[in-house]
Amino acid sequence: MALFEGPDGFGRCLWCGGAPEFVPYHDHEWGFPVSDDTRLFEKLSLEAFQSGLSWRTILNKREAFRAAFAGFDIEKVAAFTQKDVERLLADAGIVRHRGKIEAVINNARRARELIAEAGSIAAFVWRYEAESPAAPQSQTTSPQSIALSKALKKRGWAFVGPTTVFAFMQAMGLVNDHATGCVSRDKATALRASFVVPGTARP
Repeated sequence: MALFEGPDGFGRCLWCGGAPEFVPYHDHEWGFPVSDDTRLFEKLSLEAFQSGLSWRTILNKREAFRAAFAGFDIEKVAAFTQKDVERLLADAGIVRHRGKIEAVINNARRARELIAEAGSIAAFVWRYEAESPAAPQSQTTSPQSIALSKALKKRGWAFVGPTTVFAFMQAMGLVNDHATGCVSRDKATALRASFVVPGTARP
């Protein structure tokens, strides 16, 4: 598998060569297991905004999104009103798309219900971790992303199609999709080995 050589001479996933800001994002975030509900909700929200756009656009606006959506605090976003929708539509720092803005607010309300059902978003989504994932970066959906997408849609979530959900699963470490030979692949594997899936306990 082709790799991108970073400034330190180590090989990384080829997509890191697309923009300078991709390297720190790849090295410190992408593909490492996450159990924090705020981060999981944020990523699902940002993936919704990315639909039809590039991740570079969203990544460069991430701090503006965080400011606009109260740090993606689920309770705060769930309490947003139509006045907040209008405020967000006037915010030039984010993607001003009414459907996506309303979807994030809706999803915060659905997230509260999911937490009441499963204990946490993390406990729910980690049920869909792939036991035997396909070769790295060989697919844009998976049986698990299709199943998780259906489960979320059934619970009223919006902008959570299988491709969007698979990108979320890649980023949050539910699948280790770092390329073979990538400097971060072994790190992601080691972090997953020590990661305790929410709602479970090590024997």
